[in-house]
Amino acid sequence: MASSVRAAAINWSKLNVTLPQETVASLQAFRKRNDEVKRVLAELKEQTTTVDFAHYRKVLKNQNIVDQAEKAVTNFKPVSYNLDAQLNVINQFESKAVAKAEKTVKQIEQELKELQATLSNIQESRPIEQLKVDDVIAANPKIIKEVEESIKKGDWSVPGYKEKFGDISYF
Repeated sequence: MASSVRAAAINWSKLNVTLPQETVASLQAFRKRNDEVKRVLAELKEQTTTVDFAHYRKVLKNQNIVDQAEKAVTNFKPVSYNLDAQLNVINQFESKAVAKAEKTVKQIEQELKELQATLSNIQESRPIEQLKVDDVIAANPKIIKEVEESIKKGDWSVPGYKEKFGDISYF
């Protein structure tokens, strides 16, 4: 009962946007199966369960068959099944799904924190026009080592530059 209350409180449209695609697909498949079962159950509950044996006695010549059918219907007792195993499996599935959802929420929150930090870094950074070579070297010290190695080798071209920007030499 508590699960149905929790399920009713879920904002499904928000979940579809925030969760990973595989989780969304699993949830949608589960909801579709659940809705189908609810529809079939409602149809079965609407059907009448009484049998008019008097009508069959009038129509059929063999009254013995009608008597046997009436006896079978009146003596029918539904078999009760122990559903504890199935309910236990459902509860385990629910707990795993909740744990996975909580893990996903934590991952998304972490990613949001990282994105917020990146966004604040971008917003607080100086415009490119105000940067100096010393600032770039301080941010990425390996650049100076790569430049020194290129000079020692006599390599004066930047790898990938021509592919990206084309050859602007006129010689």
